[in-house]
Amino acid sequence: MHTVELVLLVLLLGALTGIVARYLRAIPLPLIQIALGTLVSWPQAGLHIAFDPELFLALFIPPLLFADGWRIPKREFFALRAPILRLALGLVLFTVLGLGELIHWIIPDIPLGVAFALAAVVSPTDAVAVSAITRNLGMPARTMHVLEGESLLNDASGLVALKFAVAATLTGAFSWTAAVREFLWIALGGLAVGALLGWGFAVARDTVTRRVGDVAATQMVLLLVLLPFAAYLLSEYVGVSGILAAVAAGVTTNFADLRRGDFVVERMQSEGVWTMMESAFNGAVFLLLGLQLPSIVGRTLHAAGGRCWLPAGQAVAISVGLLGLRWIWLSLGVRGSLWRAHERGRMAERPSPALILATTLAGIRGAVTLAGALSVPLLMSGGALFPARDQLVFLATGTILCTLVIGSIGLPLVLRHLPPAGEPLSAREDREARLAACRAAIEFLARPPQGAQAGDATWRAQHQEAAGRLTQDYRKRIDMLDTPDATQMTEAQAELRETVRQRRQRYLIEMELRLDALHIERHALYAERHAHRINDETLRALVAELDLSEVSLRRRLASARRALGPKE
Repeated sequence: MHTVELVLLVLLLGALTGIVARYLRAIPLPLIQIALGTLVSWPQAGLHIAFDPELFLALFIPPLLFADGWRIPKREFFALRAPILRLALGLVLFTVLGLGELIHWIIPDIPLGVAFALAAVVSPTDAVAVSAITRNLGMPARTMHVLEGESLLNDASGLVALKFAVAATLTGAFSWTAAVREFLWIALGGLAVGALLGWGFAVARDTVTRRVGDVAATQMVLLLVLLPFAAYLLSEYVGVSGILAAVAAGVTTNFADLRRGDFVVERMQSEGVWTMMESAFNGAVFLLLGLQLPSIVGRTLHAAGGRCWLPAGQAVAISVGLLGLRWIWLSLGVRGSLWRAHERGRMAERPSPALILATTLAGIRGAVTLAGALSVPLLMSGGALFPARDQLVFLATGTILCTLVIGSIGLPLVLRHLPPAGEPLSAREDREARLAACRAAIEFLARPPQGAQAGDATWRAQHQEAAGRLTQDYRKRIDMLDTPDATQMTEAQAELRETVRQRRQRYLIEMELRLDALHIERHALYAERHAHRINDETLRALVAELDLSEVSLRRRLASARRALGPKE
């Protein structure tokens, strides 16, 4: 099967599994995709793909990590930098040393250098897998930010550790000084290349759009899609971390986007394109993992003489040891920084034993681990086979599956025992931002009219009438959002609670009617097109306006329903 056909088939299967997951909500989507990939490739006549780790890393990982760097909340990322760095750097080193010794003790046939290489392969968590598993499980928001930041940064430290473990196996020599120097060059160089490319793109984009506006929105979105690939390939060519370059380019681009509030078309197109790309590439990553699984298992069983229980048990033992080391590091090395972040108000959730356990189970491995394992060379420098390479690949794959299964089963059980967090910080900030926007708009509408027409009495009266209607609408929104603290309510305010609720209920009904009216307008437009009274171009333009209005109205409606709450 040709490469183009394989890519199209993988994308098709990814879309189908996304639909199937809507009906199998109890099973995480990554596990469904891995299972489907395994079924498709398991028979002798099934689909078999020659997996190229370098091509895989260059094609699928950069856009996903770029999108994560683009979307991750930068305020929380920098506020929680201490626990993130302790996990991304300290935990990786602790895992490589501790797990390497454990693997060599469990499986004495594996040389110590290969054991350290396997520990380095499984040390980084996977940003794609972590977000895919924990997205709908109710993980506390700040803890999720720590996990995302960890998985964005620990790829570089894990892959650098793998590089030196492989080099030590090939040459029999290792230098801590060279390792530290190489790590700083790879990590800092990757961050610098990504940041420079992101900044350069932002400057060029501002130069162009300052002259042409949103007319070039489609072209700018296409260049934005190509940016993570450019950052990754250029960094790999220079000899630094392409993974960190893609993350840094995403973070830099996000900062640049803060100055582009007026470019509505570009922003909406970017959001739609990245949502589609993340969905397609996420599915492709786990499907490719499933497609590789039967051949990896087959080679391992052949080497083990058909004793399937032995390598499977070794993979489980390594996974348990991996999570155990993660729990120890979280309890001893990171818990203090989490406490300090909580006391300073940067982290709402208190680092309880249940939260530490949930963070431990969220240490899920994914595509980067598989690509790292398959990147181990086949031959030694003298031409001999690399020792225990097939076993290393199988154990890395088994660790991915074990952490996915353990996380999928254990996380929902542990998260149920976490204390209720009350109103999420994001919901409160959402409400306060909406209030600030409404008040700013009312303040603007209250200003006396300016311009050449301000002296016209008729125009001024019409302006005041329109401003009054808009002000009334904004005040309705404020009534919906402005909720006094129940613990500080006076008796008079408490008596008015039901009146406020009734006013909010009327506003909710009004917005629901507006939404229904939009649907009627859209159906009428399509009826006009079916009757050939308008053409397709007119239909698309008018429907696009209604779609934008509906998106805005649906978000306001969701906020209004949250503010209304259950009736007391």
